[in-house]
Amino acid sequence: MPVAQGASGTAFPWQEAMEAGLGLLRLSPQSFWAMTPRELAAALAPLTATGGAIPPQRADLAALMRRFPDWGTSQAQR
Repeated sequence: MPVAQGASGTAFPWQEAMEAGLGLLRLSPQSFWAMTPRELAAALAPLTATGGAIPPQRADLAALMRRFPDWGTSQAQR
């Protein structure tokens, strides 16, 4: 059986989509197959490396920790 090609000439990554939807998101098969690829991508966005946001750099995080120390917690007292 030939693999269907998308407009870009590549096959849709069904295996990865099913692993993410059924395994990672724990969707029921009915919910998974009712989703569009865009809906699946939106549901997975918060779980991706950036989740749509840029993570802070180490220097930025250090500056925030200096500006807002956690006084009174066991880690700040070490």
